[in-house]
This record gives sequence, C-alpha cells and structure tokens, in this order.
Amino acid sequence: MAMVDEPLYPIAVLIDELKNDDIQLRLNSIRRLSTIARALGEERTRKELIPFLSENSDDDDEVLLAMAEELGVFIPFVGGIEYAHVLLPPLESLCTVEETCVREKAVESLCKIGSQMKENDLVESFVPLVKRLAAGEWFAARVSACGIFHVAYQGCTDVLKTELRATYSQLCQDDMPMVRRAAASNLGKFATTVESTFLIAEIMTMFDDLTKDDQDSVRLLAVEGCAALGKLLEPQDCVARILPVIVNFSQDKSWRVRYMVANQLYELCEAVGPDCTRTDLVPAYVRLLRDNEAEVRIAAAGKVTKFCRLLNPELAIQHILPCVKELSSDSSQHVRSALASVIMGMAPILGKDSTIEHLLPIFLSLLKDEFPDVRLNIISKLDQVNQVIGIDLLSQSLLPAIVELAEDRHWRVRLAIIEYVPLLASQLGIGFFDDKLGALCMQWLQDKVYSIREAAANNLKRLAEEFGPEWAMQHLVPQVLDMVNNPHYLHRMMVLRAISLMAPVMGSEITCSKFLPVVVEASKDRVPNIKFNVAKLLQSLIPIVDQSVVDKTIRQCLVDLSEDPDVDVRYFANQALNSIDGTTAAQS
Repeated sequence: MAMVDEPLYPIAVLIDELKNDDIQLRLNSIRRLSTIARALGEERTRKELIPFLSENSDDDDEVLLAMAEELGVFIPFVGGIEYAHVLLPPLESLCTVEETCVREKAVESLCKIGSQMKENDLVESFVPLVKRLAAGEWFAARVSACGIFHVAYQGCTDVLKTELRATYSQLCQDDMPMVRRAAASNLGKFATTVESTFLIAEIMTMFDDLTKDDQDSVRLLAVEGCAALGKLLEPQDCVARILPVIVNFSQDKSWRVRYMVANQLYELCEAVGPDCTRTDLVPAYVRLLRDNEAEVRIAAAGKVTKFCRLLNPELAIQHILPCVKELSSDSSQHVRSALASVIMGMAPILGKDSTIEHLLPIFLSLLKDEFPDVRLNIISKLDQVNQVIGIDLLSQSLLPAIVELAEDRHWRVRLAIIEYVPLLASQLGIGFFDDKLGALCMQWLQDKVYSIREAAANNLKRLAEEFGPEWAMQHLVPQVLDMVNNPHYLHRMMVLRAISLMAPVMGSEITCSKFLPVVVEASKDRVPNIKFNVAKLLQSLIPIVDQSVVDKTIRQCLVDLSEDPDVDVRYFANQALNSIDGTTAAQS
C-alpha cells in the first residue's frame, strides 16, 4: 500500500507547503518545482501540478516571482516542446498581477517558451493569449501584452499579422499612460519582426503618435525607439522620419525627454548617419550642452568625446569646444565631473596643436577645481594627453598642478596621484622623477591616512621594479631606513611594510646587508605592534635569504621574540619559527 501512495507524496507536500502560513516554506516549495515535477512524471505534471499552479496566483509577490521564473524553464518537465502550451495558463494569470517585477518575469518566461513553440501551437495557443491580454480590462494585462507581440508575430498567418498590428496600434493609443509606456518601450522589438513594407505605413504611424504623447514618460521611451527604428529603415526614410523627431525632442518642454536624447545621442547619430549628424544634430547637441537643467548638461557632457569622434576636428573646435569651455566652469560640480571623466579623450581627436591651444587651459582649470571628483577624473586619464602632446609639454604645463595635488587636503585625490606615479615615472624617466617626485614619495609614507601610507609603500615597490634595484638602493632605500628612528610608531611600522614589499625586488644581498639589521633592531622596539610585525616580516624574508642567514640571524631574533611578555608577539614569533622548522624539514 505504501508503494502505491508514494508517488502522491511529493504533490501532497507541495500543496501542504504552498498553503502554509510561513512564506519561506511556500517559497522553498516553489523553488523545488522541478524536483517535484521529476518525481510526478511528465503526464501528472501536466494534469495536476500546472492546473494547481494556475489557481494559485494570489500569493505573496515573492512567491509569484519565483513561480514565474521557474515556469520559464519548465518545458522539459511537461514533455517537451509539443506540450509547451500547457505552461501558458499559469503565466497568463501572472501577467495580470499588480506587482511589476512579477509581470516582467512572467513576460520574460512567456517569451522564452513562445520562441521555442511550434508554429501551429503558436497560432492555436500563444496568439489567443496575446489577444486576451491586449483586450484585458485591467491595465496590467495590456502592459504585459506589449512585451510578447514580437514573439507571437513571427509564426502567424498574414490575416493574424494584420490583426496583431492593429491591436498594437490600439495599445499605443490606450487611455492608460502605463500601457502607452509599455507600447513605446517594446515598439523597437516588435518592429524588428514586422515586414519592411509595413514599417513606414503602420509602425512609423504608431511611433509618430507616441512621440506626440502628452505624457513625458511616454515620449522619453519613444526616444529609445528612435535609435532602434532608425537601424531598420532605409537611410533616406530615417532622415525623413527619425531626424525631425530627434531635433524636436532635443527641444522638448520636459527635461527628462531632453536628458534621454542627450544620453542616447551617440546611438541616434549612428542611426541617421554622419552627414545629418554634422548638419542637423550638431546644433541640437550644442543646445543640450547649454541646457538650463544640470541633469541634461551632465548627460550631454558625458558624451562629448564620443560625439566629437563623429565630426572632423574643425567642426569640433568651431561648435563643441566653446561649450566645453563653458562647462569647465559650470555651476554644477557634477557637470564638471562628467566633463572631466571624458575630456582627455578629445586630445587624440583634435591633435597636438589644437590640444595645446584649446584643451590644455581647460585641463589646468579642472585640475584646480574645488571638487575632488573633478580633479580625480582628470588625473586618471593623463596618459591620453601624454600620447598626443609629449612628455616635455606635459611636464611644463600639467605637472606643477599634479605636484600641488600630491598634497591635496582630500586623501582620495592624494591616493589617485600615488597610484598614477609609477606610470608617470616610466613616462618621465629617472631624471625628471628624481627632481620632482622623489621627495613626495617619502612624504606620503608619513601621511596621516593609513590608505595613503599603504599605497606609498606599494608605490616604492613598483618604482624599484620600474627603475631597478641599483637605482632604488641609491634613491629609495636610504630614505626609507632613516625613518626607522621616527618617534611615531605608525611611521616606524611603515618602514617594516616598505621593507616587506621591496625585499623580493631588491634581492638577497641588499636584504641581508641593508634591511635585515634594521629589522633585527626593530625587534627591540618598545611597542608590541612593531615587534609582532617584525616577526611577520622575518617570516616573509625566509624564502629570500640564504639558509645560513636564517639559522644565524632570523631564528635567534624570533626565539627572543617568542619569549616576549606580549601574547600577540609570542604568537607570531612562534608561527615564524614553525615556518623555519617546516622549511628545514622539507629541505632535509
């Protein structure tokens, strides 16, 4: 008897858990649907499990979202593609719930299933579902319908295609703005499936209606459609139908629409082609760069380099550069920051002479901006300018400002400069580095902020790698070792940190002759933090130095530390001693 009842057990557990008051239990059971479906078998899944789920669409949103996701990959559990249609009813009911994320996941799952269905199943089951949703009384159903038209349309007869186009046109004129928004958002996807003969006659008519909508939330979604539709139309049709819309949108009364144009401008330019960009979209872009809303200027400023790539240098200098100069002193720090993040990319476009004449003064003013993010954005892209104007000019014009920023009151700016120093050093060469930046590298080791001190220690290691151990021995090591007598224990700790990073680069000889005596002396420091960092450092030096040095010097120092009154010092000293013993045992 137990054997007969056993197959009923999984569905019984599922039903019990789905009716449980505890949402977590209900959620867990939904996430185990595939396991339960395997236990039930394909036929019972179709006849029992799926109908049960169809009736269970009034649960918590979290449970419904999980159900919508699971059903999207459920085709193998109901018997394959020929039975895919049985999954449509529960997803259809999920397409009508109020919660947006549930509807969106249900639409996504329907698209997955519909794209795998056979043509006759698509016509018999999927298209009627689309029609029902599109005619639904509740706006949520009509919103969901907009997202699945492109799947339904592909496998239809001509009569059904005509009907679907007419239905979509009605959704574009729906009374509810949410439905019109969904129609505008999905028009590009639907248009890719529609035959080219109907693009101009019908799809562009729907598009025109959406671009004139009285709700700015609908119009701004139509902006995205401009780029998508522009790629589907012939060039002359694109210029005739899309270009005027873009120009009008760039002057729209709603700043959100203008913001969307500024954000999508590069894609829109690609859609209409280079000629129209130069003649018609340059004036529109200039208007957006000078917009009275800061958000629009931010979006436009962030696209300035990409836009200039579409123009010749003369046009960029004539029309775009005056706006860039204005934006570099914009009242909004976020506009200046957006400009600073991309302006360096204009140097290769304009060439050496124009960069020196027009861009360098702007770079300098942004490097001295009061807002740290603006300065950071300029610093991080300096190499792009160096490639164009050369190191001599860069060092004369920008480096004084960089040296000034090395002592900036905002630690993140100092950090950016430190991280840029090795690259700068490799570009400038040893001579320039010694003159201008060497002293700064030592100064950063004693900064008040730990992140700066740590970055400065890493910086020394990278410089030693760049210029070689001999140079480091002459210019870095003596200054670092001088700090070992600093009265502040944190600064003495940075000496140990610098040694640990530089020792592998400097090699065994310098480590033994210069670093090790300093480390051994530091083991007698009065501060426990210094002593246990000495123990950790000695452990890291074991692979670098000869075994004789380990036995003679390092072991004795660690034995002394292992008898220290401080528990942490003893712990790390013993760890290092164990490491030595392990190494010795491995070698023997």
